[in-house]
Amino acid sequence: MKDFWISLLSVVNAMSPYLLLGFFIAGILHVFVPKRFYAKYLSKENKLSVLWAALLGIPLPLCSCGVIPTAIGLKNEHASKGSVGAFLIATPQTGIDSILATFSLLGLGFAIVRPIAALATGVCGGILINRLVKNESYSVTENCSCSLESGSRWWRVLRYSFFEMIQDISLRLVIGLILAALINIAVPDEFFLNFASKPLLQMMVILIVAIPMYVCSTGSIPIAAALMLKGLSPGAALVMLMAGPAVNMASILVVKKSLGNRFTFIYLSTIILFSILFGLLINMIGIASEMPLSARLSDCCESYSASPNIFSSICSIILLIFIVNALIMKLLSRFKKGVTSDDTTIYHIDGMHCGHCKYAVENAVSKIKGVKGCEANPVANTLSVTGLASESEIRNAVEQVGFTFIGKK
Repeated sequence: MKDFWISLLSVVNAMSPYLLLGFFIAGILHVFVPKRFYAKYLSKENKLSVLWAALLGIPLPLCSCGVIPTAIGLKNEHASKGSVGAFLIATPQTGIDSILATFSLLGLGFAIVRPIAALATGVCGGILINRLVKNESYSVTENCSCSLESGSRWWRVLRYSFFEMIQDISLRLVIGLILAALINIAVPDEFFLNFASKPLLQMMVILIVAIPMYVCSTGSIPIAAALMLKGLSPGAALVMLMAGPAVNMASILVVKKSLGNRFTFIYLSTIILFSILFGLLINMIGIASEMPLSARLSDCCESYSASPNIFSSICSIILLIFIVNALIMKLLSRFKKGVTSDDTTIYHIDGMHCGHCKYAVENAVSKIKGVKGCEANPVANTLSVTGLASESEIRNAVEQVGFTFIGKK
């Protein structure tokens, strides 16, 4: 048990300063970059708009489910189908927070490769979607945004960085850290070396496990690091870092419903193909030879047990406080009833996982004539609506932004 706690705390110590910095930069991007800035450069069906979409999406800290309402919002602001595809593919693979966290745990090589891989995957997928997806299967609905926010800009930066964003990823980040610590102490050393001569088999196994999982780009890092210490090839670890955050079973179903079968096939195939290609490339060029991962983590463990770095320890404590607060708020929100009055109806909505999902649903429903107020709860999967709007109107609004309307609760 002592080894587990030392392993867990050493990984947290290594990542926390970079995570806090990444969260803050993500908050600045979220607040200071106008939403319509994206659609302005993404409307034409050409390679440049696809490139812009991938570049603009890479620093954003959106998960595979949270990116969907944003992508549909771009679609409804008349971004081209290829641009939407590039944004949808590239964005969840990485983010400014995960790039910094990757550098802290996996080294500079992986920190550089991740955004490059996300860019290449997004651009190629977007170009294929522009060429192969028919326009009639890509209809534009009423314009909707993805956020409802108030207050001064810097207050919104802090609120998004250290409350909303941490609340969105806290559970998955904690699960990733715990799994990494368990792998470190439970899996035999050099376990994956038994399959060292079959790197492609390693990648296929990782794909089978990673695609259905719901893991964020940051939460996947400690898991990949722990598996590499047990002999997993760097290429297979990159497959996890690309495919795990980029897609999950829920996002596949939502994309299929909102954007069509052919769009979904290209979206999924591009992620799988390019994750394997980049994995094979990483193994070929031997980027891990510049990254003494075992030494980094073992030194971290020893320094933590002997004389932990004061700055990293302070950052870890601050991060822990934010995570505990976020988990408590998520737990309390499960029992929160939301807005209530005589004309309030509670609906069951499936597919909401984060604050971006919440804002997208609330913004879409609030535009319906007769709606006086609404509040979505991603934890309880509910939507409380006050007003005289019909169930069919609410269903249409919810489904237009990519979520599943179940009905009255």
